Amino acid sequence: MTRHPRSLTCWLLGLGALLLIAKSTATSAFAKDDLADTIESITPSVVGVGTHAPTRNPRVDFRGTGFVIADGNAVLTNQHVLPETLDEERRESLIVLVGEPGSPDIRTAEPVARSRAHDLAILRIEGDPLPALNIGDPNDLRPGNQVAYTGFPIGMVIGFYPVTHTAIISARTPLALPAQRDDQLDPGQVARLRREEPPMVFQLDGTAYPGNSGSPVYDISTGQVYAVLNKVFVQGGREAAVREPSGISYAIPLDLAESLVEEYEHEFR
Repeated sequence: MTRHPRSLTCWLLGLGALLLIAKSTATSAFAKDDLADTIESITPSVVGVGTHAPTRNPRVDFRGTGFVIADGNAVLTNQHVLPETLDEERRESLIVLVGEPGSPDIRTAEPVARSRAHDLAILRIEGDPLPALNIGDPNDLRPGNQVAYTGFPIGMVIGFYPVTHTAIISARTPLALPAQRDDQLDPGQVARLRREEPPMVFQLDGTAYPGNSGSPVYDISTGQVYAVLNKVFVQGGREAAVREPSGISYAIPLDLAESLVEEYEHEFR
């Protein structure tokens, strides 16, 4: 049977479209497999950060997320995750929650390097080293790149179970330091931001919650970490961030943590 040229052209175009759909579906499936493998490798290095007081109920006060870097005893998180003071009368101590989902171990932690200007801090934890995450170059990220972040978005409400979200890089924007209330704003920081050009951070098109502060932002295929999630855009208080998430989040590029890592490695090499 002889095909009419126009029919043959339509048939070939249809076949090409089907092949493109099949290729797209296969690529999407491979990407999902990559992300699943990456999450599996990332999760053992993601920790909870909080305080512990033996006479308090509950004894653990969860404050945010962190992740392991450097020698395996260093945890990078946000400065605003850490308490300003500890209650000595209650024997309150800074801790990190590590281990298997659902049954964490408690390790004592100590701040050893911090930057209020960049909202970053490095903790030193006791015990055996944990697997450290690989640090990537934040300059490799461009608007449109897809990333993931793993942490504890609503704290210990559902237990010690890390949760992963995906997002795209929407933009690079100036850093604004998070604060829950006006009286938590440091006048010195505000003056410095007005006087100096603030560093640029990543804006993410992805949902995050207060407990995600300190979460690693990483490549979905390689697991290389590029940034630390540090705040979400909210209209209203902390409750509004949970009840009505904006879908806009911000993350601090890890090149801003280089001096802190050097300080840590100089002290604990």
